[in-house]
Amino acid sequence: MPRRRSNALLRSAALFTSVLAVALASCSVEATTTVAGRTTIVCTTAMIGDVVEEIAADDCDVVVLFGPDVDPHLFRPTRDDVSTLMRAAVVIYNGFHLEGHLTESLVRVAEADVEVVALAERSVEGDEILEDGGAPDPHVWMDPSLWLRTTDVVAGIVAEHVDGDRSAIDERAARVAERLALLDAECAERLSAIPAERRVLLTAHDAFGYFGRRYDVTVEGIQGVSTASEAGLRAIQELVALVVERRLPAVFFESTVSERNVAALVEGANAAGHAVRIGGVLHADAPGDAVTYEGMLRHNLETIVSALAPPSAGGEASR
Repeated sequence: MPRRRSNALLRSAALFTSVLAVALASCSVEATTTVAGRTTIVCTTAMIGDVVEEIAADDCDVVVLFGPDVDPHLFRPTRDDVSTLMRAAVVIYNGFHLEGHLTESLVRVAEADVEVVALAERSVEGDEILEDGGAPDPHVWMDPSLWLRTTDVVAGIVAEHVDGDRSAIDERAARVAERLALLDAECAERLSAIPAERRVLLTAHDAFGYFGRRYDVTVEGIQGVSTASEAGLRAIQELVALVVERRLPAVFFESTVSERNVAALVEGANAAGHAVRIGGVLHADAPGDAVTYEGMLRHNLETIVSALAPPSAGGEASR
């Protein structure tokens, strides 16, 4: 099971939440800002943007602020980015301090009468929220059974700001939720076929906590929840010992994180007499060449199963 435990007291996010709440409380959310006569919704991440684009369909324009290879932990807005946010009717961001460097801009946008919504914070609560070192883990999208809840929230936002048919909006939201539920079931089935002793996901940074809890996968990250943290030599040495002790066949790195630390871990394990390989590139904070949120989850599933399943399960891994 994952190492971390839930905690409803989200201490590290308290300052941002309170500041933004004050800003929101002081302004109206009746803005219906349009560009060329159409309502615009700005989303921070591609994971959010995919859900919003499908549910909104042609009823409005959806702009995704972060590119497919952008690390949201490190993103710093430009003047053009702030201008884009200011022109929106709604800005939908993840929350739980994922977009840490965007905080000041989001407060300014809220004060300018633009509705600002923290989608993950609106969709999960209490013991569902994982914690790492006193801070909430923002990577909620790694558990599709939780992320599918965002469809109801998004449907409500879209219906509030566009003239589209509410029943059609709800139908599109239901289709997205149904697909994610089926994908969740597939992940559970295929990952459970990997023997428990090999069901260990060791990655560059700790982005897979929700994934691990959902699918009973032990998750270890060289860095912490945020890629802004640094990996220490002691942490790498401890993980080398884990790899050698468990005879893990593979470790992974993520598309938005340098593979330097993972390469050091592989070198350390090999020096200790256990040959371990890099099992592939996973997508955690952005979809990369997987393009979409669902594509990202499927890519990760295939990569993990292929690398960790024993040789006898090769046919299942290549399914």
